[in-house]
Amino acid sequence: MTLSYAAGHDLLDALVEARMRYDGDAFTALFAEEAQVSLDPFTAPLTGHNALRAYLLEAAEAERHYDLAVERHWVSGDTVLAAWHASWTRRTDESKVRQAGFLAAEVGGDGRIVRLRLWTVTREPLAG
Repeated sequence: MTLSYAAGHDLLDALVEARMRYDGDAFTALFAEEAQVSLDPFTAPLTGHNALRAYLLEAAEAERHYDLAVERHWVSGDTVLAAWHASWTRRTDESKVRQAGFLAAEVGGDGRIVRLRLWTVTREPLAG
């Protein structure tokens, strides 16, 4: 499947909206049943809808005022690439966390993500 630039934009827009609302149904609908999501290149990926829902539920319990924005995206064949940034307030101590990163989303023939890889840099609040 070859994606258009506009289709890549629409997919990212839906991903951002579902993630910001912690909408498990909308979020998992964007992924194939056995999709893999790598949150960190050095850990095992999340695999399947149940793992994705658990991830989103854990995020909803740990953060509030989550904001996510795609800065720019590219499309190459069946892969959407994007630079993004996010911020949220950590519930445990009300501190602001900022994150920036790059993602690669490989899309299957049905238009759903089969593999999502994220590379991130997180700025934690200074202690003290």
